[in-house]
Amino acid sequence: MLILSNYIGGKLQPPVSDNYLDNYNPATGSVYSKIPDSDERDVELAVTAAQKALYEWSTLEVSLRSRILYRIAQIIDEKFDLLAEAESLDSGKPLALAKRMDISRARDNFEFFAASVLQFSSESHNQKGKFINYTLRNPIGVVGCISPWNLPLYLFTWKIAPALAAGNCVIGKPSEITPHTATLLAEICIEAGLPAGVLNIIHGTGPKTGAAIVKHPAIKAISFTGSTRAGKEIASVAAPMFKKLSLELGGKNPVVIFADCDYNHMLATTLRSSFTNQGQICLCGSRIYVEQSIFERFKKDFVEKTKQMKVGDPRSAETTIGAVVSETHYNKILSYIDLAKKEGGTILCGGEAVHLEGEFKNGWFIQPTVIEGLSPQCRTIQEEIFGPVVSIQPFNTDNEAINLANNSEYGLAAVIWTNHLGRAHTMAEQIEAGIVWINCWLERDLRTPFGGVKNSGVGREGGLEAMRFFTEPKNICIKL
Repeated sequence: MLILSNYIGGKLQPPVSDNYLDNYNPATGSVYSKIPDSDERDVELAVTAAQKALYEWSTLEVSLRSRILYRIAQIIDEKFDLLAEAESLDSGKPLALAKRMDISRARDNFEFFAASVLQFSSESHNQKGKFINYTLRNPIGVVGCISPWNLPLYLFTWKIAPALAAGNCVIGKPSEITPHTATLLAEICIEAGLPAGVLNIIHGTGPKTGAAIVKHPAIKAISFTGSTRAGKEIASVAAPMFKKLSLELGGKNPVVIFADCDYNHMLATTLRSSFTNQGQICLCGSRIYVEQSIFERFKKDFVEKTKQMKVGDPRSAETTIGAVVSETHYNKILSYIDLAKKEGGTILCGGEAVHLEGEFKNGWFIQPTVIEGLSPQCRTIQEEIFGPVVSIQPFNTDNEAINLANNSEYGLAAVIWTNHLGRAHTMAEQIEAGIVWINCWLERDLRTPFGGVKNSGVGREGGLEAMRFFTEPKNICIKL
């Protein structure tokens, strides 16, 4: 039985309570490791360690901070296969996906912000030779980074790397559902020579460990990715304490397909945008709207392609759909499929749990599911399912497509498929989303701002946006 540890003050150590939580392998439904059930005492130890390390780290020559972050990226690359196997085991996702997406991006995150900090600059303003104003951007201090279970190391490093690059010390909490690679990251940081206390990783539940991080008065900023419900709870505590907040929350993303698209490219990409990582990516397109003239063709082809997807052993190169992350989430997804039937939807394919044999007989597998005939206002369309479930619906006009796309409390991402340049620009401007992809999906330039509108969050991550979030601007005015 693997026993994971907290990472506090540069050392791996057990929780103060000596209590542990079960950690499950989603593909087998069995416990394979134990993780610390940390509480506010562990958070206090981490904050003390971070405060002790803050002055040295925040005043360290920028080039030296950059060098350490590059070294972390290098070791991630050296341990690539080990990390990918741990991520697949912990989350149930196909091993090939963990290699292609999760670990590659974790490495890239550290490399990107190691370079970004060397280019990070501030502004100056000359007032006709009488005054000059310039802006300093200082580290905030001790910050909290709380990440989700769907892309564990990928999103954990997406927060940690810019915070460290900007000169902050970090209290990080990975999801208790997928904690394994966070502990491996701690070991990597020790090997890379990251000074003790600069990064502290505390395992545990959201209501206990996460809440202790959010309410701690010495933690001056919170970067959180997760559900809209949890985001509201965090904001209700952090906002009255005047903490800086970055909240990347839920999504119910539309995919709008016009008849003039590159059909084969669209079909292949829409299959990916629907079911990659079992649909457990906040950027997946779960509401598919297709121009009426090609709707029947799309329905036939999309359903046929979906049926060909292989659900099975995450370690197999043939598997395209692995296990969903937990039994609770498995039951939630199946309950929404049942709800869709009650709301008048027709299951075109999928809609059932998959029961494998052998070691995977108790795993949490679900068929990729396509549903037709749902009302735009029904719960299945309006609420985030976060699984391998999509709906399809025809439309006739551009305005109808825009209205359908915007008919959601969420506004994270959208995809538009058309070869009409004017339509693409017009629709991209009118769709309420933080990210709009045209004739592609999940193409990410790390320099660009990332985040949503409406109930999909507050603030932006990525590039300069992340560096600015993790610093405090100070204006200096000098009379000449």
